[in-house]
Amino acid sequence: MAKVKYSQSHEWIGVVDGVGTVGITDYAQGQLGDVVFVELPEVGRRLNKGTEAAVIESVKAASETYAPVSGEITEVNKILAGDPAQINISPLGKGWLFKIALADPADLDDLMDADAYGEYVAGL
Repeated sequence: MAKVKYSQSHEWIGVVDGVGTVGITDYAQGQLGDVVFVELPEVGRRLNKGTEAAVIESVKAASETYAPVSGEITEVNKILAGDPAQINISPLGKGWLFKIALADPADLDDLMDADAYGEYVAGL
């Protein structure tokens, strides 16, 4: 996967050939606790950067996740329908949420690299 970037709302995105794979960070899944259900966006849906993209329900709460970039949903992680715990087990791997075709690659410029995200989380 390409270099991963992070949002302040705890989503990550790795982009290959103009398509980003999006999930939540290990920090976010730790805060949520055991994930029991995921509501993913529909393929073909257009999202603007910062708008709600998916909802993750855990034993603690339901939490919205946001689109780290603007674009069109090209794929969702169907594994999560039957095994939402993959978000806890492998948040940066098998627990990815959706793929999005970037409308503007410059959206990535506002996101943090791993070091900056680590510093951000350490300050929370």
